[in-house]
Amino acid sequence: MTTRDDLALANHLADAAGAAIRPFFRARYDMEYKADKSPVTQADRAAEAAIRAILEKERPGDGIIGEEYGSVREGAERVWILDPIDGTRSFIAGRPIFGTLIALTQGGWPTIGVIDQPIAKERWAGMAGQPTTFNGQPVRTRVCRALEGAGIATTSPHLFDDGDVPYYMALVAAVSGGSPRQGPVYGGDCYNYGLVASGFLDIVIESGLQSYDFAALVPVVEGAGGLMCDWNGEPLTADSDGRVLALGDPARLEDVLEAMAAATDHHHH
Repeated sequence: MTTRDDLALANHLADAAGAAIRPFFRARYDMEYKADKSPVTQADRAAEAAIRAILEKERPGDGIIGEEYGSVREGAERVWILDPIDGTRSFIAGRPIFGTLIALTQGGWPTIGVIDQPIAKERWAGMAGQPTTFNGQPVRTRVCRALEGAGIATTSPHLFDDGDVPYYMALVAAVSGGSPRQGPVYGGDCYNYGLVASGFLDIVIESGLQSYDFAALVPVVEGAGGLMCDWNGEPLTADSDGRVLALGDPARLEDVLEAMAAATDHHHH
């Protein structure tokens, strides 16, 4: 059973991560590149180490899956999933739109999610069965009456596999209604999903996400009245392929899937 104690702990973990990250932001720090060429900094590692130290003390029986330090007890009923800095490229560039992601899953389902921006001191917290909060106040997604003109975001078009690009472009075309001035907002990583929850964006589309990228997002978006799913409209699970959609207004799901399906019509080989 997920309780308010777990939510309080998740908030405590986010506080600890932020305290570890802030001294490194726009400062000098060591950086290296992992095997997949993605950057990792001292700040990522300090934040995850801080969170894990607290979890080992407070919840010694729970599993932990973290981006930087791997997995322990991942077969446990309750597993905490951590991404200390989601948006490392933004962090390195000095852009305060990265976030610390903390999720608690039970039986594989995310029941708590926190998106924390430690520089702006902005925090979205979601818990199954509870309204999502932003800095303690409930937030709601906004109504989106039509796909055309919807606010759409993605971190970067370069993060889509070649095969995924046509689907992305087809959705952008539907949202833009032929106007190049209505393009997406770029950058943002997890921050965009918080903005969907708060009613400032309507759609986020991404591919190539790992479970630690989206586990925390689901309770935040859905607790605010939105929907998260894969590109087939199916719920996200640990086995999902990393193609993710977030919609502030679930009523637009069919429109989004239809717009993306149009990509296949134009690409018969």
